[in-house]
Amino acid sequence: HHRMFLEPQEKKRSVKSLVVKQAKKTCSCTPAKVKDCVFSFFPVLQWLPKYKLREYLLGDIMSGVIVGVLLVPQSIAYSLLAGQEPIYGLYTSFFASIIYFIFGTSRHISVGIFGVICLMVGQVVDREIQRAGYDIEPAVPSILTDTAVYVNTTLSPVNQTSQKLLCDKSCYAITVGATMTFIAGVYQVAMGFFQVGFVSVYLSDSLLSGFVTGASFTILTSQAKYLLGLDIPRSSGIGSLIVTWTNIFRNIHKTNICDLITSFLCFLVLIPTKELNEHFKSRLKAPIPVELVVIVAATLASHFGKLRETYGSSVAGHIPTGFLPPRPPDWNLIPNVALDAIPIAIIGFAITVSLSEMFAKKHGYSVKANQEMYAIGFCNIIPSFFHCFTTSAALAKTLVKESTGCKTQMSGMVTSLVILLVLLVIAPLFYSLQKCVLAVITIVNLRGALRKFKDLPKMWHLSRVDTVIWLVTMAASALISTEIGLLVGVCFSMLCVIFRTQRPEAPLLGWVAESETYESLSAYKNLQTKPGVVVFRFEAPLYYINKECFKSTLYKQTGVNPVWVKAAKKKAAKRMLREKEVDSGGNQTSISMDFVSEPLDFHTIVIDCCAVQFLDTAGIRTLKEVCKDYREIDVQVLLAQCNPSVRSSLIRGEFFKEGEDHLLFHSVHQAVDFA
Repeated sequence: HHRMFLEPQEKKRSVKSLVVKQAKKTCSCTPAKVKDCVFSFFPVLQWLPKYKLREYLLGDIMSGVIVGVLLVPQSIAYSLLAGQEPIYGLYTSFFASIIYFIFGTSRHISVGIFGVICLMVGQVVDREIQRAGYDIEPAVPSILTDTAVYVNTTLSPVNQTSQKLLCDKSCYAITVGATMTFIAGVYQVAMGFFQVGFVSVYLSDSLLSGFVTGASFTILTSQAKYLLGLDIPRSSGIGSLIVTWTNIFRNIHKTNICDLITSFLCFLVLIPTKELNEHFKSRLKAPIPVELVVIVAATLASHFGKLRETYGSSVAGHIPTGFLPPRPPDWNLIPNVALDAIPIAIIGFAITVSLSEMFAKKHGYSVKANQEMYAIGFCNIIPSFFHCFTTSAALAKTLVKESTGCKTQMSGMVTSLVILLVLLVIAPLFYSLQKCVLAVITIVNLRGALRKFKDLPKMWHLSRVDTVIWLVTMAASALISTEIGLLVGVCFSMLCVIFRTQRPEAPLLGWVAESETYESLSAYKNLQTKPGVVVFRFEAPLYYINKECFKSTLYKQTGVNPVWVKAAKKKAAKRMLREKEVDSGGNQTSISMDFVSEPLDFHTIVIDCCAVQFLDTAGIRTLKEVCKDYREIDVQVLLAQCNPSVRSSLIRGEFFKEGEDHLLFHSVHQAVDFA
């Protein structure tokens, strides 16, 4: 046997030298380093001076205007979902586009209002409004007076009379929303600072897709009451979906016929037009802004038909023009909403980072995940002082932006200008807009998430585990609650990984003729085996969870359990001694001796460790036990193709006796030749 010798690299593990080196690197300050730091923190300084006017401007203006036109009705509709007045949805979209323009590294994503995030914000807002003693029933939106806006709500819920005088329900709602947005932004910036972007790897594509689909059912449920014109409280917490539908069916006799007909007509217009937009998107230079057309037509019909006065339809109410003075978040509310902001922050940055990376890969440029976390964090922190709620990237608007010729984030600035025009001039004209129209727009925009059910057969064919993760996350998000659904999804997907390593594949290997390759006997035909040698591969790390599975599978595949063989030998030896005492010699003794000396089919087991990524102490102990047990029945165990990590674990764990380390082989072929 020719022994191969590999000399290991010297590893300098001096903690002191590493700390000193990192400190020098961090604390050194040169003009070039300062410039790099500023340019990486403000990416706009890198790409804006290189902006190609002739090449980019037309596409950016076109996409910016189209996204702005689509964003106006969606901002108004989604503010209803977040439990806010329509004006705050417009503020949120305006500020998010400007701030991402400065801090973002993606050229294509559209940052603004996202349905799932709005739903999660709305649930917390409703809970806090209830805690503060406000009437949870939907009321006619009040005009935002100077007193209601400027005074910060720091009073305890005990003194309800004075609190309501200072800040009405809508004012308190945006205070809660802005405070939670501020905390979510702080979490996201902290994630970027401590470079914990790896958290997003625990949110797989199937998990995120299932979560969004499950949350879509909750969004649909929360908007159903507006379609029917019902005046019922919004349910939140565990099982809110079932509670809401129960309340709807209990109050179905109170349906407002005017709102129901309006909703039906809006569906008849929106769904076919949206389908046509998708079907002919390659031919259309820009999608038909059907939502804006519907909102304008519905507002005119409601105003001139006096639907509110005649039929009691619920309307958007007064939307003021201009901007409200900035106001800090309510610091007293932070303990109440700090925990709720964690899932919102994680979902927000996970969706933003995954979308930015997806479009960067598609268009051949790179994005920085940590900078994206800073960008989305500042898109929440800064607007929280200007009466805004939480934002993230949104897939539907990003796809529209990309398909209409967007080249850079300059299109985001154009979108902000469109929203600014609405804020300064057009907003009050939407006073008579029915809430059922906004609910229809929200529901129609859920089509993409609900269509994922059509992809289930294909997903099942590709990966059954991913499909089960999708179904579990979707069901938990819809039936329990959005936050618990996300947690259930993460825990379940981790359990799936653990179960996969707990009972992995562990085949016997055969030799491919005229080569040095060994493959699974159960997977391929015409493989040869060497007489007296069994080759076994364990396709997972060997650690405390699967150590028993390793032993039982090895014993089953080789057909020999050394513990049983030893026990049988001892039993036979005892019987032989007893028989010797009774009768020295005889037939019985010879039978026992034959049993003891029955030879095995093999003398060597080669364990292929190429798929064993690591060993823990339990894994090392298991290997020691297996080698010892087989050695006692005259079978040697050889290890082959161990990676450097496994080798060092074996050496540290004193797996080899002195002078035995040559029994660790670099290939299966080498080990079999030695055997």
